[in-house]
Amino acid sequence: MNATMTQRAFLPVSSPATAEEPGAVSGAPRTLLRLEGAAALVAASFAYSALGGRWGVFALLFLLPDLSMLGYLAGRRVGAACYNTAHSYLGPALLAAFGASSTQHGLLCIACIWAAHVGFDRLLGYGLKYGTSFGDTHLGRRGAGQAR
Repeated sequence: MNATMTQRAFLPVSSPATAEEPGAVSGAPRTLLRLEGAAALVAASFAYSALGGRWGVFALLFLLPDLSMLGYLAGRRVGAACYNTAHSYLGPALLAAFGASSTQHGLLCIACIWAAHVGFDRLLGYGLKYGTSFGDTHLGRRGAGQAR
């Protein structure tokens, strides 16, 4: 996949809608998306427990996907692409599929931790980022005082 395809996949060309603009996620759909995040957090945590994962490892790795925010040091568009790569359910799903097909128990546990993190972020309202500003997400604008 080339850089242009990656950019298109993770960074829409247009700016996101704000809560006041048509097309912005608000009201019941926004609440539903946040509840889905909570469900993913709970389900991934239960799966981790069922796999016999150690909670110290869970705590140690839970915030690891947030290191992707370091991509913002290279600019908003690069930062958004890095963040979105680490905060999409696609990564944990692929890791879980690989772990299950190769019988790598540790990979399944890491996939659960990763999915739990993504669910936690969605629960808090942190969505996938647009390249315009860290606060511009698919769940709406975070942090009204943030500069673009």
